[in-house]
Parts: sequence; structure tokens; C-alpha cells
Amino acid sequence: MQHLTALIIPLLILFIMGHGLYKRVAVYEEFVEGAKEGFTTAVRIIPYLVAILFAIAMFRASGAMEILIDWVGPAFSRVGIPPESLPMAIIRPMTGSGSVGVLAELIQTYGEDSIIVKIAATMFGSTETTLYVLAVYFGAVGIRKTRYALTVGLMADFTGFIAAVVVCYWFFA
Repeated sequence: MQHLTALIIPLLILFIMGHGLYKRVAVYEEFVEGAKEGFTTAVRIIPYLVAILFAIAMFRASGAMEILIDWVGPAFSRVGIPPESLPMAIIRPMTGSGSVGVLAELIQTYGEDSIIVKIAATMFGSTETTLYVLAVYFGAVGIRKTRYALTVGLMADFTGFIAAVVVCYWFFA
């Protein structure tokens, strides 16, 4: 079985190339054209990427995240949500790599078996980088009206956050 899984990608590539040759498609030329489009898209999203990364860095460096956690932490603590997991809930909708950093920091501070880390890791897997997606991908294709996407995305992130807490307490506490 393990050998079969190692062959899936090469076999898929060979199938696509074979199908293209069967249909008399210039496979290499189409591949190069797709690569050009990919490069053009990458160049087009760079300004949006720089803007969102800059905003996230300013949010963290300004101390706004700590102020927000200090402000809402006691309310979350009263309902059983560890305030230490709030940095993940705040950073995850903004950036994937930043949330990996938060998770690594929590693991280093509390250990990989703590309920705080389990909640943060579950949150990492069950939420999306909503603001990043809106800024970079929607910006790249020129979508300007993101109100409903933002609302639904943040509602889904909040639901993932609450579900992570409930599921982790259910399974691990």
C-alpha cells in the first residue's frame, strides 16, 4: 500500500501528459503558459501580501494584541476558555505563519500536552486565515466588496474557536 501511495503523484502526472498527447495538446507549451500566468498572479498579489503582513506586524508590535487579551481575557476565563489561547484566536484569522509562531510559543511555554496547546492546535486546524485570504486573494482578482465574505469568514473562525474549546475539553479534560 505504501508503494502505491508513493506512485500516485507520478502516475497522475503521466496520466495528464498522456491524455494531453492523446488529445493532441501541446503539453509543454500549455505548461509554460500556465507557469507564466502563475508568475503574473504572484507579482499581482505582492502589494496585498506586503500590506497585510505590515498590518499584522504593526498590530503585534504596538501592543494592541496584549491590550485586547487583557481586556477580554477575564470574560473568557469565567466561561472556561483559557485566556492563554486567545493569541491564537486573534492571530489565526490574520496569518498562517504568525499563528504557527503563536502555537510554537504556546508549546514552548506550556508543553505539548497542556489543554491550552491542544485548544490552540485544534483551533489552528479548524479555522482559516480569513483576513489574509480577503486581502491577498480577493485583492489579486479585483474583488472589492468583501463585506459578506468577511462577516461569514469571521463567524466561521469564531465557531471554530468555540468548537476547539468544547472538543478539547470533551476529549482531553
